[in-house]
Amino acid sequence: MDRRHFLATLAMGTGAALLPAKWAMAQSRGQDLRVLSEGAPNAFDSFSAGVNRNALQITWNVYDRLLTFGYKPEPDGFASFDYYDIRPELAESYEVSADGRQILFRLRPDATFHDGAPVTAEDVKFSLDRVLASPIGRSQFATGSLTDPAQFVVVDSHTFRIDLPQPDRLTLPNLALTYPIIVNAALARQHATEADPFASEWLRMNPAGGGAFRVADAALGERVLFERFDDWKSGPLPGIRRVLWQTVPQPETRLAALRKGDADIVQDIPAPDVPRLQQEPELKVAGMPTAAFQFIGMNGGIAPFDDVRVRQAIAHALPYEEMFRTALFSRGAPLFGPAPEGDLSFPQPLGTVTDPERAKALLKEAGLEDGFDTTFSYDLSQASVAEPVALLLQDALGKIGIRVAIEKVPSGQLGTLLQEKRVPFYFEASIAFLRDPDYFFRIFYTGTTRWNFGNYQNAEFAALVEKARFETDRPTYEADVARMIRMVKEDMPIILLWHPTLDVAMRRDVEGYSFIFHRMLELRTLSRS
Repeated sequence: MDRRHFLATLAMGTGAALLPAKWAMAQSRGQDLRVLSEGAPNAFDSFSAGVNRNALQITWNVYDRLLTFGYKPEPDGFASFDYYDIRPELAESYEVSADGRQILFRLRPDATFHDGAPVTAEDVKFSLDRVLASPIGRSQFATGSLTDPAQFVVVDSHTFRIDLPQPDRLTLPNLALTYPIIVNAALARQHATEADPFASEWLRMNPAGGGAFRVADAALGERVLFERFDDWKSGPLPGIRRVLWQTVPQPETRLAALRKGDADIVQDIPAPDVPRLQQEPELKVAGMPTAAFQFIGMNGGIAPFDDVRVRQAIAHALPYEEMFRTALFSRGAPLFGPAPEGDLSFPQPLGTVTDPERAKALLKEAGLEDGFDTTFSYDLSQASVAEPVALLLQDALGKIGIRVAIEKVPSGQLGTLLQEKRVPFYFEASIAFLRDPDYFFRIFYTGTTRWNFGNYQNAEFAALVEKARFETDRPTYEADVARMIRMVKEDMPIILLWHPTLDVAMRRDVEGYSFIFHRMLELRTLSRS
């Protein structure tokens, strides 16, 4: 099937009941796959303002990074990334100096971008400088002591060096994340301006990579057609030649297409459908709790959520068990209920239990005995989980006098609003790239980026986070972490709900399924048996 024929099968609108029969005929053979998901990407760049998690599925597969992560098997037979196994990607090799303050990277000499231009150390320099020019990227890179463009040094065309002020255990992992994508600098500079020297506006809507797949066709919000880049040198050539990723909001439509063979992989499976899908002989389901966490956000910079008693009141009013059962059919790992004794991992349950009388008492203490009016927002791309949460929250808070209007935000727009700190009260999901608790606190509980979801500004807490980062005495580190956990339990900047189970269904002949950060599909490992 040629590209024109392939694209002709895209005639289906998002509200259509069936997918084109044409696709089903071609889909039974060859190296093409069709993937359907609930949400839609809103950019081609990994750190554009307001970028959503679906966009990362594009950038992960279309761009290379200097380094990547290995894989580890999961109990269900599938695989996920091992964040403690760091391997070369665009870098052919790397060396860390004896004092830990220099890292030398040797680039693959035959690596090219999708337009045929060679990848050089100048491209790496441009790309890492670009990360530091972005508020989101700069905040993330700071967790690995990457704070100054002068640290990024071009040695020669295929040798690159990073200088560090001190050894940092998080430097190498940071280079394998979603932000430090290696951009075709010459192509980007053609679209740069004095006000936008890194061409961020152009890159938001145009890919400029050299990864395992290139974008052959796209309409953001609807579809992306990936084609394998056969000159890719940074890993084994993918077993799949072409992947059509299409947004289909209706879960019943996605599942109908999968059962007919019109789709190969379906993401965002509603929890109640999983048991039936697991019994169907032509299908298989990957399902496991992830490091992603879903939560209720309260903007501490907007009244009345700037009052800790209001945040605590809401935390005591919510019907956690009912929300978990209704929204996820209890498929996941709860982050509510009694706090575990002596556990220093994070996120963890913070002792949030349903206690409406305590909630009313706290509102009275805050001078809000009669309650207040507010709006609770959620992104439509997360509607299957967020809507039942919102309705149950609305009912529960109404019983303590808080009158809640529900706002459904068009897919992809909530991220921008959160970046601008304009949303007072909302449902959202995120994930910590790395697993250290002080890293989690630094990303989600300090600073001014989008990821500080509660807009939490506590100088004592921020100082503790900075202290813990380079603490070498383990007992002291653990004591500091325990103190930080107690502080967020008391201040309740956000209300943790649960780690959701990632449920993805696929045809039986699809092999090599794995997922990356934010539960997005890794295309490079896929094949058809």
